[in-house]
Amino acid sequence: MKEAIILAVGLVVMGWCIKCGIDNFANKDRKVTVKGLAEREVNADKVTWSISTTEMGNDLPALYQRINEQAGKIKAFLVANGLDENEITVNPPRVNDLEANTWSENRKSYRYTAETSVTVYTSKVEQVNKIIPKQGDLLEQGVAIESGYPDYQLASFQELKPEMMAEAIKAAKKTADQFAEASGSSLGGILSAGQGQFEIDDRDQNTPYIKKVRVVTTITYSLD
Repeated sequence: MKEAIILAVGLVVMGWCIKCGIDNFANKDRKVTVKGLAEREVNADKVTWSISTTEMGNDLPALYQRINEQAGKIKAFLVANGLDENEITVNPPRVNDLEANTWSENRKSYRYTAETSVTVYTSKVEQVNKIIPKQGDLLEQGVAIESGYPDYQLASFQELKPEMMAEAIKAAKKTADQFAEASGSSLGGILSAGQGQFEIDDRDQNTPYIKKVRVVTTITYSLD
């Protein structure tokens, strides 16, 4: 009698274990992988801008004086248009001797060229955008300039990351909830998650000072 009871209990336990195994096998692939997107357009908060000028001549001391005068005019122009002196760097002039190379055949009427550049690094992005169209004022002062394209940056990017990741995760969960509802399931826990890579691009070629920030996160949920 005792042996029969033990056998019966054993069969019940074995049956329960088999049922659990079958349920686990049936549900092991019940999962859904979704993506969540967060995207923003934000204004750049830093800009680097360089203006260069070149002088030519045969008298090296006089050439050096002229190039410094031209750099001073550029700096004064920038200060007069709302930039601070500590945001402006006048770089040392670079002098090229056209006859220094033994193999050079200099047929120009001058021997030396001197080039210098004035670099702006500032958070006054809007102010720089207002100055750019006014560069003709320097030409009127006799300053021959070459102006590069400003390089706009998003220095506050690190502050955006937590907020945008939260947005992306929320968007992914919303999609997963919709899928679970449509399939007659309930959403379980997160099985795996990938942060994704942040992308920062210009909104378009005409407004490089407006940045488009984008991140896509991939999350896999279990379905019950």
